[in-house]
Formats: sequence, structure tokens, C-alpha cells
Amino acid sequence: MAPNMTTDSWINESLYPDWGQRFLVTRELARVKSDFQDIVIFESSSHGRVMVLDGVIQITERDEFVYQEMLTHVPLLAHGSAANVLIIGAGDGGVLRRVLQHKNVQRAVMVEIDGEVIRLCKEFLPGIAGDAWNDPRADVIVGDGIDYVKRAPDASFDAIIVDSTDPIGVGEVLFTDEFYQNCARILTANGLIVNQCGVPFMQADELRETSLRRRQFFPHVTAYVAAVPTYVGGFMTLGWAAKHAGLTTVPVAEISARAEAAGILGSTRYWTPEIHAGAFNLPPYIGMHLP
Repeated sequence: MAPNMTTDSWINESLYPDWGQRFLVTRELARVKSDFQDIVIFESSSHGRVMVLDGVIQITERDEFVYQEMLTHVPLLAHGSAANVLIIGAGDGGVLRRVLQHKNVQRAVMVEIDGEVIRLCKEFLPGIAGDAWNDPRADVIVGDGIDYVKRAPDASFDAIIVDSTDPIGVGEVLFTDEFYQNCARILTANGLIVNQCGVPFMQADELRETSLRRRQFFPHVTAYVAAVPTYVGGFMTLGWAAKHAGLTTVPVAEISARAEAAGILGSTRYWTPEIHAGAFNLPPYIGMHLP
């Protein structure tokens, strides 16, 4: 089917072989096979525009704020003074946009392997990144995140945010021992890394295995949760690995003060200081998979 054609067909997510979700496609906007993956962007009546990579729903206009805010604001405000931030993946620009909302951020380097994702999101999902692409603090690189962290100087970043697909296909190499070892090396003494670890109700192995890998290189490994409607199966876990344990227990009042100083307090639709603190209190069925 040619892009920008009106249709009443359905698209079925293929993440799980025996359970999933489907969307009614009101208009297909793009269907591209890049060097790395199959990319589809379409309009839906329920969730606005939607991007699908290799058959798996990645982002929708309607609920992207939940994932983006929690993946970004929680680590940056827990750190408290992150000036240099590395983003791996996140080709839609939503994480970049939220990182740059923090006044104390001086440099945000974003490394996305698939330039087609960036191009298509700029064209069909421009509201997700907003003006972030043009911010002078942003350094957007189309390249291999694995290679970037391998070559980056020691202690060159305060925080690393990994927004990747699940550990299959193009995203698989972002869940290896070598990657986490290099991340630990390029982080400063108070540094931390976060990344999506799937929906543990359906993907418990992903949380457990990546947590064990991170534990080899970081003294404090845990996870926090966000309820993203599109990522079916309950809470999504965001993996957390830090060089200090105290970052997850910053008092609500201090988080609120940091958010106000950073310029984001009152600007969010999901994140609040209270949600921030509560997100680390995990239900037992999730916590049991952490080392």
C-alpha cells in the first residue's frame, strides 16, 4: 500500500506469539525498509499517529509523554546536576526534547543508528521532538551507539539514557556486558544509566538478565516503573544502574526543588515528585527479578 492512503485495515503487533494488541489504521503515512528494520507510521483514531518497528509498537502521540517523561526526568532529577547527557537510540526525539528542558544540561549527545527513523519522525511525528533538533546544546549523531560508548573518553557523561527496542534485532547489542562496562567507564563518579527493560509480566527474563549484567559494573542496580498504556501487560520497567545507591531515595521535597530549579515543575503530564519517589517501590512480582 502506498503511503498517505486512507484505509480501514488493522495492524497487529507481533511482539508476543500468543497475545497482543491491534490498531485500526485510518491512514498509512510511511512504510520503509531501512538498512536496520521495517518502519511503519500510521494514523489511528484512538492514539493519533503511531510508529511501528519490525512489527512492534514503539510510540504513539497519545501516550508517549508517560514513557518519555519517566525515562528522562527521573534519572536527571535524581542525579541533580547532570550537565552532560548521552542518549542512545530515541530516534523520535522525545527523550532529547525532555533532556533539553533541564536548564542545567549543557550538552546532550544523541546517537541513533537508523537515520530513517529520525527522518520519518521529523516528517510525520514532529510534535514529539518539537524544537529539540535545533537546540544548540544538542549533538545528534546517526551512528552506532555501541561504537560511540567504546570510543568516548572516561568520565565524559553524567547520565546515559538508552531508549531502544527490545533485545532482539537492532537493539540486541545494547544489552551486552561490553556495552554496560563501557557505560560505567564513561560515566562520572556520580553517574547513572537507565534503559527500558520491558513489561515484566510478559518479559521477566529481560529485566532479570539485564539487571544481572549491569550488576557486574555498577554497585547499585534496581528498576522503577511507569504505566504506559500502549506497552501492554501492566507496568513497564525502566532499568537503573548507578555508582551510588542514594540517588533513588532523594526526598520528595528535594526532588521538587530540583525540578523547579531545572524548569520542569508543573510542565509534565505524568511525572510528579511523588510519582518519582513512588516509582521505585516495586510490586513483589517485579522486585523478585532483581539481583
